[in-house]
Amino acid sequence: MGEVSEIQAAGAIVWRRNESDAIEIALVHRPKYDDWSIPKGKVEGEESLIACAYREVVEETGFAVRFGQSLGSAHYEVNGLPKTVTYWSARLLGEQGKPNPEEVDAVRWMSCEEAKEQLGSDSDRQIVETFQSIEPDTKPLILLRHAKAIERQEWAGEDTDRPLSSLGERQAKRMLTNFLPFAVEEIHSSSAVRCYESITPLARGLNVDFFFTDSLTEEVFHKNNERPFKYVQRLLVNDFTTLVCSHNPILPSIVSAFVDKFGVEVPSTKLEPGDAWVAHHVEREVVAIDFLPAPKA
Repeated sequence: MGEVSEIQAAGAIVWRRNESDAIEIALVHRPKYDDWSIPKGKVEGEESLIACAYREVVEETGFAVRFGQSLGSAHYEVNGLPKTVTYWSARLLGEQGKPNPEEVDAVRWMSCEEAKEQLGSDSDRQIVETFQSIEPDTKPLILLRHAKAIERQEWAGEDTDRPLSSLGERQAKRMLTNFLPFAVEEIHSSSAVRCYESITPLARGLNVDFFFTDSLTEEVFHKNNERPFKYVQRLLVNDFTTLVCSHNPILPSIVSAFVDKFGVEVPSTKLEPGDAWVAHHVEREVVAIDFLPAPKA
């Protein structure tokens, strides 16, 4: 193994509304350092940043959560090495376990202002301030480009029947770790084989319903480029996380329409196979769009 040039870590601000409808966030007390911290930890092996953040939240709090908007990254040095910690917001759904007492011996709910007083680092306080600047009560709509397919020139059959490549199959098997944090409850997919093969392991892993439609296929898009957008726009009424799996010409057109309609910014204008955009919406209005890279495969 080569030398580590940068430490990568991830975490999340876990939040809830109390009986007075005020927002509280959860800090964890680490006995090793005798400090209060946002739940976070180092990336392990080949896991993605969002998978790391989710694992650390579950391990350090025992909470079930649904991830929301990205809160950006904090940068500082540890023992002479640069360290980057990437954060998300995460809404409390319930309790599903207890933290490891050797790592975390207490979890406390407090207001954002109290949390900033308890936190020992300026970077953690800045992440809390970023959280305070966003709309937390959003629902995610995930727009996923299918995993890597066999090249068109290598496939003699109908394009809708073109399957995933070996790389795409590996990507599909690792989709679950990227999307588990969002608590997906429903999946809509193009009826093309490469989309079906991309979402099937994910749907089985999540044990959720999935629907296939010609409205999200390239063939329909080339005949009527508004039909896929209208289909996806109707999903903004959902009060839960929905995932849509489709194709590269379609998803950028949908996001472009969101940008024009809602004035949001997009961190990336192109999706490679397995990449996704996460559109965060409130009452049919998209308020933010995050980019989520494909899982390593």
